[in-house]
Amino acid sequence: MTKRYQIVGIGNAIVDVLTQSDDSFLEHMGIQKGIMQLVEKERGETLYAAMENRVQAAGGSVANTLAGLGNMGRSTAFIGRVRDDALGRYYAEAMQSGGTDFPNEPVSEGELPTSRSMIFVSPDGERSMNTYLGISSEVGPEDVDADVAAEAEILFLEGYLYDKDAGKSAFGKAAQATRTAGGKAGISLSDPFCVDRHRADFQKLVAEDLDFVIGNEAEFCTLYEANDLDDALAAASRACPLVVCTRSGDAVAMIENGHRIDIPVNKVTPVDATGAGDQFAAGFLNGLATGRSLEESGRMGCIAAAEVISHMGARPHADMKALFANAGL
Repeated sequence: MTKRYQIVGIGNAIVDVLTQSDDSFLEHMGIQKGIMQLVEKERGETLYAAMENRVQAAGGSVANTLAGLGNMGRSTAFIGRVRDDALGRYYAEAMQSGGTDFPNEPVSEGELPTSRSMIFVSPDGERSMNTYLGISSEVGPEDVDADVAAEAEILFLEGYLYDKDAGKSAFGKAAQATRTAGGKAGISLSDPFCVDRHRADFQKLVAEDLDFVIGNEAEFCTLYEANDLDDALAAASRACPLVVCTRSGDAVAMIENGHRIDIPVNKVTPVDATGAGDQFAAGFLNGLATGRSLEESGRMGCIAAAEVISHMGARPHADMKALFANAGL
């Protein structure tokens, strides 16, 4: 039986707002260069007002992955929460027009506006991100249409949502609906600090409710409090049938049912490293959704990551299907 969606994602719906700025502007505004900082509503409004020649894009980690998957020809949907304001309506329309279903209507009640990340791009390519989480971090079980989750061959969860109890419940509901209907559910660990905050919960989730887990070296070592990556991956593979670990420019380690393979990476100097992990996940899930081998799926992930870091922005510019074909995939 064919399902409506090959991949459904659940995560933060964030509008990326970008502007070019020099170091003196960052200093003047008290913005720390090159890192992601969470900001409160008032600070967010101040920074937004100070941005000239703003460029908007629909963002968020899992949403970026879904955009990449759409480029690869997969059918996708995104479960997220936006407000019925200018940015929220923009986000919903941008996802739909990009080929990803956005089944959740923008929310009109409550105080919180649509989430946005104000990104100041320096002349040297460094990005200083100031994220106001707004309404997207309020995603709860009421936002999960169990019918949408049940129509997913693969459900992909964003670890950041674990910062709120409602987000945890939303995860649980979505994962149960997907797996009960015969689909697979997996997670992106998102960020070592996020893993550190929710270690016990993540360990339980990976061991009991998921079919695959994707993360980087720092995230896996944090998850299992290991000094050595091999120890961390051994612990992860005992807990979960499929473990995928990216290591910046080093080979990607993948372990399926105890069998490990490493996929070499062509090192490239990034123009903008944002989105490398999100697009690796897109390529990998593209392989998984189309019945490719573990090795082919990993290679697709590496090709997608290399493409996205070769230009500004967190989503692919090239025709990924053509790039895969050129690589014999």
